Amino acid sequence: MPYSAPVVSRLAPTPSGYLHLGNAVNFLLTWLIVRRGYGVLHLRIDDLDRARLRPAYVENIFRTIEWLGIDYDHGPSSPEDFERNFSQLHHLGEYEDFLQALRQQPDLLYACRCSRTQILGQSADGIYSGACHSQNLDFEAPESAWRAHVGASAIVSFTDLWLGPVAMDLARELGDFVVRKKDGLPAYQVGSIVDDVRLGVTLVVRGLDLLPSTAAQRWLAAQTPETSRFLQTRMVHHSLLPAPDGSKLSKSQQQPLDRGIMQESASPRPVFEAVARLLNLPPEAGRSLAALRAAFENATIS
Repeated sequence: MPYSAPVVSRLAPTPSGYLHLGNAVNFLLTWLIVRRGYGVLHLRIDDLDRARLRPAYVENIFRTIEWLGIDYDHGPSSPEDFERNFSQLHHLGEYEDFLQALRQQPDLLYACRCSRTQILGQSADGIYSGACHSQNLDFEAPESAWRAHVGASAIVSFTDLWLGPVAMDLARELGDFVVRKKDGLPAYQVGSIVDDVRLGVTLVVRGLDLLPSTAAQRWLAAQTPETSRFLQTRMVHHSLLPAPDGSKLSKSQQQPLDRGIMQESASPRPVFEAVARLLNLPPEAGRSLAALRAAFENATIS
């Protein structure tokens, strides 16, 4: 997993649930890589999904970072500071500029009024069929989302620092994905691209489940000169940690009484141990944050 300076990365949680073990592992892995590279780490909270945001989830992000014993260089210092100065709502104009630039590209975006139920009825795998593409619906009509028309030949290729060469068929993985939601807010892919470009991010560390999102973002960013620099961003997609029953860890699957990894463990040691296993470090590296950092910085990373 070679990388070179300058390293600028970010922790980018969504306040849509309490952070679980997988989130904590990603935080810690990102922190280790950035600190080994003498880089800069931002805290960037992705809060465009306002329907799922809860103040307790925002608070949990700050508490989890403190519990892990890690730090960051730029970003909000508290939930209040986040809402006042760092919420993505402060950058809606930037996202809208990007969306309007995309609209200028021939046959790139189209309006869609299909409901989630309709989409599931069109396709068993949930991939949108493109039913609205040929209908020329009004972009400004109420309850209309904007979708990017991917096309059948959108193969996104790049070299991942963990996985090696990657080639993804974007039409098969995501289909025509949403770039502006029905509520008028930009979708995750748009916010993530614009934010990473604005912050000067050079390295993104993500779980394997976000590989299709990376492909979508690289494809979308290539459509305008202002965002094409995103293509220079180096990517690390690490393997995922399963839940005890073998399923994927997900905030959307949390039960009402779940409070995430901080409730499940009396100390962050299980997170340290999980990261040590992920990096193939000696078991004793998981004893503490100091031991983990020392083992990682002395390891040969291929």
